[in-house]
Amino acid sequence: MVDTSDEWISTRTGIKERRIAREDEAASDLAYEASKKALESANVRAEDLDMILVATITPDMIFPATACILQDRLGAKKAAAFDLEAACSGFLYGLSIGSQFIATGMYDTILVIAAEALSKIVDWQDRSTCVIFADGAGAAVLRPSNGESKIISTYLGADGGGADLVGVPAGGSRLPASLETVKNRQHYMKMKGNELFKRAVKIMVQAIEISLERGKLSPEDIDFFIPHQANIRIINAVVKRIGLSMDKVYINLDRCGNMSAASIAVALDQAIKENRIKRGDRVLFTSFGGGLTWASMVVRF
Repeated sequence: MVDTSDEWISTRTGIKERRIAREDEAASDLAYEASKKALESANVRAEDLDMILVATITPDMIFPATACILQDRLGAKKAAAFDLEAACSGFLYGLSIGSQFIATGMYDTILVIAAEALSKIVDWQDRSTCVIFADGAGAAVLRPSNGESKIISTYLGADGGGADLVGVPAGGSRLPASLETVKNRQHYMKMKGNELFKRAVKIMVQAIEISLERGKLSPEDIDFFIPHQANIRIINAVVKRIGLSMDKVYINLDRCGNMSAASIAVALDQAIKENRIKRGDRVLFTSFGGGLTWASMVVRF
């Protein structure tokens, strides 16, 4: 489809394979499957959910919220529902927001989902983006801690000055859909990869340092690290700068590609199923994405 090769893709990104949704599948379909598995794993009924929060940049439509579509499909009749748009940082933003409702005592049971159908907005004529992004969803149930498990620290950040580095130009109120926007392929993702790369490593390292400081921790205290799965060179550079050994780092980029908000959620689920994380571990998460947004969180598992 484009002038590239497996060797070029693997060398530049670290990606060997990925998952693409069917033509008739939307973000809410992926979110539904992830939600069912998360609820079953947590032994929680959909009727008991107080809130549903969906992190996505590929909603089923501009509105209503994908979270509302999911709420109805799950049968979570008493749950408040809304979407969150923070690109690749969406899952960590969602966990942070959901945890605040629990910490204040307002809600007890919150479902946070990160779901992306990025293949729907990728320009398959643009080799700088079409070889990277993929589809997927992950979900987590948040409840009050009754033991050692807890969110130790969180740091969220943003810089709207970098908003032009990655995004979909048309389809909103600034550039509504028109013959011209369609002809100019402005409804597809545009990305300035080199500029993002330069910022990503520096910002992710800073975010990690702040979240560790807030938790009164050092890199040596971290048992496991799940970074956003954007690019293997970015991950390697971040790991080197913070001084972690690679055996503490989870990478599924080679198998899943970049799933934006869903990347960390899916990686966490896979790491748990592979017994890479054990009870009591301090797990570090860090993300960086469009907006620009970034986040870092430390959790005692």
